[in-house]
Amino acid sequence: MSTYEVTRSAFIPAPAEAIFPLINNFHEWTQWSPWEKVDPALERHYSGNAAGVGAKYSWSGNRKAGSGNMEIVESTEPRLVRVRLEFTKPFKAVNPTTFTLTPVDGGTNVKWTMTGENKGLAKVFALFMNMDKMVGGDFEKGLQALSAAASARTH
Repeated sequence: MSTYEVTRSAFIPAPAEAIFPLINNFHEWTQWSPWEKVDPALERHYSGNAAGVGAKYSWSGNRKAGSGNMEIVESTEPRLVRVRLEFTKPFKAVNPTTFTLTPVDGGTNVKWTMTGENKGLAKVFALFMNMDKMVGGDFEKGLQALSAAASARTH
């Protein structure tokens, strides 16, 4: 079985306390998630807790957006958010995703990691596509947008 990991990090010139709520609450993801603009007609459903452990979000969209759901399974303010990310279309996959916030001088280092396994159709797909190349650029865009959203909160 082949596993993969996609990780991107960015320095965000804001305190972890300003960034954490943007990750820990799925309602806030519309401000920074790189996939929000993929489908203007994306259907979103929120359930469970508003934020933190037990918060749930599901989406259904066009071919590019696909469909799936996320649930926050661990939340340690203001340092860590773990998400169980499950895609139902175009491929079925579960991708544990972690956001780690580390305070540094002048701001916070934010690390975004997604892991997964290539099996079934995704395994065939992986022979031709590099997950790091495919998703890494989205993570970079998302971290830039997260930085802008956090800066807006602190000014």
